Amino acid sequence: MLDVLRRVIQEVNTAKDLDSALDIIVDRIQSTMNTEVCSIYLLDESRKQYVFMATRGLNEALVGKVALEIDEGLVGLVGERAEPVNLHNAKKHPRYLHITDLREENFSSFLGVPIIHHRKVLGVLVVQQARRRRFIASEEAFLITLSAQLSGVIAHAKATGAFSLSGVVADLPASEFQGTSGAPGVVIGTCVVMYPKADLAKVPERKTTKIKSEVKLFRQAIEESRAEIRHMSDKLSDRLQPEELALFDAYLHMLDDSAITGEVIVQIELGIWSQTALRKVIESHVANFLAMEDPYLRERGSDVLDLGQRVLAKLQSRDEKRKTYPRGTILIGEDLTPGMLAEVPRGRLAGLVSVSGSGSSHVAILAKALGVPTVMGVEDLPIHLLEEKPMIVDGFEGLVITYPNKEQLRLYKTTIKQEAAFNEDLEVLKDEPSETIDGERIRLWVNTGLMTDVARSLDRGAEGVGLYRTEIHFMMNDRFPTEEEQRLIYRKHLKAFAPRPVTMRTLDIGGDKALSYFPIEEENPFLGWRGIRVTLDHPEIFLAQVRAMIRANEGIDAYLRIMLPMVSSTGEVDEAQRLISQCYREIVEEGVEVEMPDVGVMIEVPAAVYQARDIVRRVDFLSVGSNDLIQYMLAVDRNNAHVAELYQEFHPAVLHALKTVVDAAHIEKKPLGICGEMAGNPSAAILLMAMGYDVLSMNSSNLLMVRLAIRSFKMSKARAILAKVLTMDNAFLIKSYVEEEMVKAGLSQLVRMRH
Repeated sequence: MLDVLRRVIQEVNTAKDLDSALDIIVDRIQSTMNTEVCSIYLLDESRKQYVFMATRGLNEALVGKVALEIDEGLVGLVGERAEPVNLHNAKKHPRYLHITDLREENFSSFLGVPIIHHRKVLGVLVVQQARRRRFIASEEAFLITLSAQLSGVIAHAKATGAFSLSGVVADLPASEFQGTSGAPGVVIGTCVVMYPKADLAKVPERKTTKIKSEVKLFRQAIEESRAEIRHMSDKLSDRLQPEELALFDAYLHMLDDSAITGEVIVQIELGIWSQTALRKVIESHVANFLAMEDPYLRERGSDVLDLGQRVLAKLQSRDEKRKTYPRGTILIGEDLTPGMLAEVPRGRLAGLVSVSGSGSSHVAILAKALGVPTVMGVEDLPIHLLEEKPMIVDGFEGLVITYPNKEQLRLYKTTIKQEAAFNEDLEVLKDEPSETIDGERIRLWVNTGLMTDVARSLDRGAEGVGLYRTEIHFMMNDRFPTEEEQRLIYRKHLKAFAPRPVTMRTLDIGGDKALSYFPIEEENPFLGWRGIRVTLDHPEIFLAQVRAMIRANEGIDAYLRIMLPMVSSTGEVDEAQRLISQCYREIVEEGVEVEMPDVGVMIEVPAAVYQARDIVRRVDFLSVGSNDLIQYMLAVDRNNAHVAELYQEFHPAVLHALKTVVDAAHIEKKPLGICGEMAGNPSAAILLMAMGYDVLSMNSSNLLMVRLAIRSFKMSKARAILAKVLTMDNAFLIKSYVEEEMVKAGLSQLVRMRH
């Protein structure tokens, strides 16, 4: 059954359109399960009806013509329950509905399973037999698995306008796609699509008018691939037998004009983009191999796929060289990376849209630092149809609008003007103190990582740096930077902010932050080798970085603080402190006159929350890393769009954990700050200052908004709000309550900008 399932899924994924996919499903299910009927009904949400869309065994002439009300018949029952309905005598069921000319009156057994995508029922998949029997568990499981596969195909078809239940293809213009806010702001711009590296399955449908150019590019990619295969064969010729080396000859023959190469060129000459043509041909060959009964021949399908990926990589490398970025570029892709942002020329990046990830992913954090409106987790976005097309990115609402119409353009141009006016009004606060109405001072620092942050941060009244992300320079390099290279970079930041404090976090890689030259392959990277765990295992990296930080502080009026990430035990703190002391002694012995920096720890994991007092006794300060702490407290991957709504900074468990850390630091009379997205949320900032956090560190784009919020409340009022919040047990109610209090304080504009 598993082999059959794999082949069916492969065929469905390579179907040319939704109708073909539906036909494949009903045909393969009927033959595999040996049933007399298999049918698919899809939900037309506008008419609230289930439309009969495909069948084997019933009257095919009625496909697209029969529709059931949403609460009618057994199909409606499956949809209502959102679970399988398995009956041995369907005609005796009170919900049975006879439909004239459909020809199902002779079938007694009925099994219907819902087709569900993101908790929404999209349709119902049904099998029927004349003989009375209840379908067994394995048959039901098989049907459920296929319905889950079909759900993604249907959802994508709806999102891309590939079909409509009326039989007319839907129009793409003015389509809205909901994601989550990654960085605030609104922009109207032009899409530039970043495609996944060498992944044939994700190559989009795309036409071309430059046929000669595409054929030339494809032939060059083929020649490069052939040369690469010959080189591999030559390198292994003294280690493999002739019959084993014959595999490389087979690869070369596959790339002949009489085989894959010729087939792809025929497709290109029909006006299909070379990468799309390659995908179509390779998928066709792979599907043929997978359909074979012989295990050896089925395995050859993976060889063909590997060959296709190899050629695709060559095509993509050439395509990248030709990519242009217009002014007002909106970068969109399946999974955007910091490196992709760096490819866009300065001043041309206007917005970001990512199919995966959430508002607290690393790219979103960088987007906030750069002040670029961003939407994350837009899962059904038809990126293959958007190259060079207009788009509106609403980073406040987490909304993307493709092919905007005149009314939408007018509305959003007005919004952009209002946002600019509001930001201009905020500018008057840049020299005002961050203190409450009753005179309590809260220090507002910034999170930085690039020199481009400096001017913006200082211009908005930043009082220090609460988090300097040193890993950004490592990520933008093709090797580990030397101690001297690091010293020069760190010194620039220290001088720019002097005499304000600058908190430099030691290298924090792993999780969603990877180095191309130091790959970490793990099944669960967020619970794996990252942060302090990596650098303590590689003290040579840690020592070079700490030495660079301390030496960078020589001879300037700067205040350096070193912060340790991903700490989960006091043993890690003790070992790090030993290495930092070693660095300082060595530097002093070398004749460098410099002060010993303060050393602190980031509280990011639950273990550190409950050992906060033991940890703070060993260091000079604590700083909560809210992004990771929320992630680990709630067991929610912050880059996973499927669970993005469960990532809640107002969750009661998170708020109580934050209060626990405050209490520990205050007992030991040590300073305490918080950095991350929560600190930059004006609503959350009111709770954090009431808890007793001395420093709130955020992206520079949020500084003035948080300052306005602080200056709009008395500390006594903020503490009263906190006291009530700590008695509440629902994150949504807490958020709503705090925002209501913000509105009462005249901050409705700030609340809107956080949605």
